Amino acid sequence: MTDQPRLDQNPTAPAPLSSSSASAAPGVLPQFTDPPSSRRRRRYAIAGTGHRAGMYVGALTGEHADVGELVAWLDPNPARMAWYDGEAGRALGLPGAAGLPQYGPDGLETMLGEQAVDVLIVTSVDRTHAELVDRALRAGADVIVEKPLTTDVEGCRLISRAIAETGRDVIVTFNYRYAPRNSTLRQVIDSGVIGDVTGVHFEWVLDTVHGADYFRRWHRDKANSGGLLVHKASHHFDLVNWWIADEPVRVFASGGLRFYGDKNAAERGQSDRPDRGTGTSGGPFSLDLRADPRLDALYLQAEHHDGYRRDQDPFAPGVTIEDNMAVLVDYRRGATLTYSLNAHSPWEGYRVSVNGTAGRAELTVVERGFVQLDDQGNAVLDPSASEVDAPPDDVRPERDTLVVQRHWQRPEEVRIPDGIGGHGGGDAILLMEAFRRDLLVAPDPLRRAADYADGLRAVAVGIAANQSLVTGQPVHIADLDLNARGDGRIA
Repeated sequence: MTDQPRLDQNPTAPAPLSSSSASAAPGVLPQFTDPPSSRRRRRYAIAGTGHRAGMYVGALTGEHADVGELVAWLDPNPARMAWYDGEAGRALGLPGAAGLPQYGPDGLETMLGEQAVDVLIVTSVDRTHAELVDRALRAGADVIVEKPLTTDVEGCRLISRAIAETGRDVIVTFNYRYAPRNSTLRQVIDSGVIGDVTGVHFEWVLDTVHGADYFRRWHRDKANSGGLLVHKASHHFDLVNWWIADEPVRVFASGGLRFYGDKNAAERGQSDRPDRGTGTSGGPFSLDLRADPRLDALYLQAEHHDGYRRDQDPFAPGVTIEDNMAVLVDYRRGATLTYSLNAHSPWEGYRVSVNGTAGRAELTVVERGFVQLDDQGNAVLDPSASEVDAPPDDVRPERDTLVVQRHWQRPEEVRIPDGIGGHGGGDAILLMEAFRRDLLVAPDPLRRAADYADGLRAVAVGIAANQSLVTGQPVHIADLDLNARGDGRIA
């Protein structure tokens, strides 16, 4: 299990070299035994058939079909379910669609019972996660849920109560833990080479292709996504929690909508814009769904069922999320995190600096060094498939660099091994642990698999940050009572 196809990811996200390797370096992949003949394949259903579901569909009709099988779809949009059913049929070598049963959201419990579902995979709109997780657990299924676990305090409490009362299992898919660049930093910190961690500085920048995409989709409404401090930054807060093996306790945040949205466009004299990207040309902020067969099928051809437009102009009215954010987080054992997120950068990637009592580690990741435009002025989503010949960027090349420097010593670069699949080489490894964890030869020394408690700790920072944005005051996470027990702990 070392050669892997590239699995589905958002077409506007960068696809750097760290996501393109088909073979992992030695030691990167966990070791698994073959499933015994007595092991029954687990039965999976998918709730939410947008583009993110493709990663799981591909896994269960391909690499992991020997240990799991797809048995049903659940979504309010029949066109999206039908498209994935066709894809599943092709992947399984069937003469037509897979013919799996399709259910609407009100039919969740019926689906779980009729199809004897073992595990529900939740890839739906963020605001629906808590209800779906709660209902699935109480109906007797385990859950794999895409990040974020949920978007608000009430959702955290709902899931916490359901887990406490049912004893069932929830996996949160934090794929960035599995990216070798991030797991290598964890190894450096664990080794003690930089001493005890005193502080972390984490800067993440989204470019004007990937960043703009959050302002086109349902994410632009904070009621749906919790804003980028929950939807996107929960990845990043989880990394810090995991890197330093500590729990956040106090959060202060500042930020606002300063680039996208209709008011900002008007102030820059750019108010005369189309309301959607499909059918327009010559605009680097426009996305034409017809240019991507999958987006065309999943969204443009499905609009008549629910009215959802995936290609809204990022400067159209209705944006209620922030595009510039800064957060200060205190941790239980004394470390401090300073974090920033910008969604309209000319390049995409992140920088992490970890200061310790014996030195410093610095991780720099360039996922896309610049946004390339075609001859009509449209942003190029996949430069490798473009006829536009762009020379390599020597100033900001796409690469991952990890440097460690101890006090009174020269800096040293730490080699980062190759991963496989999207999200920095982490997606494929995450899927192995999600579907084969009972077949692991030995426990993962890096403890990369995330449970519901890790999901709570990650969204706790974003939820507290959102509250701080409103009040202008620091927020003590214990005061949020996220676990619904009143004991001051997160999970």
